[in-house]
Amino acid sequence: MAAYGLAHLRPATVLAEEVFEYMERIQATLDPFGGRFLVHGAGVHVVEGEWPGALVLIEFPSLDAAREWYDSPAYREILPLRADHIPGDLILVEGCGPDHDSAALAASLRALQAS
Repeated sequence: MAAYGLAHLRPATVLAEEVFEYMERIQATLDPFGGRFLVHGAGVHVVEGEWPGALVLIEFPSLDAAREWYDSPAYREILPLRADHIPGDLILVEGCGPDHDSAALAASLRALQAS
């Protein structure tokens, strides 16, 4: 099942040269793990709450692939180029399949809460 790396990056006044290098090198770290950008650098239209910064969304074939990418020596080598200059949060999360039923999930959660 597909999984996603989602990053919420806070605004930087000026992008350091290291950030440009990170951007130039990241795709090569994703390729061996089947990672591909779904959202990268697009504007965010906030309709509820606050979202200061940018969103990056990367798709992987599986959660294992996403974890292997994040822990890979190639990615670990370039991570400080971004993390030292742009604060943010990153999560890895498994997606839901095409047969996902939110009503069934609600029923399961309701039953767990009642017990």
